[in-house]
Amino acid sequence: MKKYPISIRPYGVHAILVEWPEKIEETILNDILFFISDLRKNHLNKGNWELVPAYNSLTLILRDDIIDFDSFKPQLQKWYDEKEEIILEDKYLWRFPVCYDLEFGIDLVEVAEKLNKTVEEIIKIHTSYSYTVYGIGFLPGFMYLGGLPQELEIPRRASPRPKVAKGSVGLAGKQTGIYPQESPGGWNILGNCTVPIFNPKNENPCLVKVGDKVQFYAISKAEYDLHKIEAEVGIYQMEKIKIDA
Repeated sequence: MKKYPISIRPYGVHAILVEWPEKIEETILNDILFFISDLRKNHLNKGNWELVPAYNSLTLILRDDIIDFDSFKPQLQKWYDEKEEIILEDKYLWRFPVCYDLEFGIDLVEVAEKLNKTVEEIIKIHTSYSYTVYGIGFLPGFMYLGGLPQELEIPRRASPRPKVAKGSVGLAGKQTGIYPQESPGGWNILGNCTVPIFNPKNENPCLVKVGDKVQFYAISKAEYDLHKIEAEVGIYQMEKIKIDA
């Protein structure tokens, strides 16, 4: 198994931040996920540890105690160097329906103009790729999706909006994502997805997990309205496909 140079530093008194090379690569993400699996199985299976992966980092949080960083750092480095290649949890490709009507895609025309493309081309490109879930945060259930093609890269809006609708699908920099709830935000909005991504009442509140993939497909306003009703009454069936290891 490939090893990467990692840095380990304190992140307050209850957390430690482990960082990998500053690149957005699935090989690095998989190495982080392998390390998490090994830690949970062999080392941190006791105590109130929370392990939070991101693009090229892993935060270890011990909420009910203070971490002795000086003694824990070399132990953590040793665990990484000697980690086992444990079989990871199954990964899935989730297919999210998006209505790109201009009622929802409030920045779609402007994005198309800035990228010298038609609205139809933006939609076709956005729905032609699958995106890897590299992290979940900012808002509960907000997925940081990597793998955006370069031709769709666009800066955040100069002036963030005070309110972005729940389910809004947007672009910012090298990322695309879905707002799981209404919030302020500066992403460029292309459409809306009515599928509920985060439900705190569920055992696993977030629909997807880090390492999964997401693909968007376009739907009509009529289909959007139907899916919205199905989601509200709890009968909408999300489409997911198991990814072969």
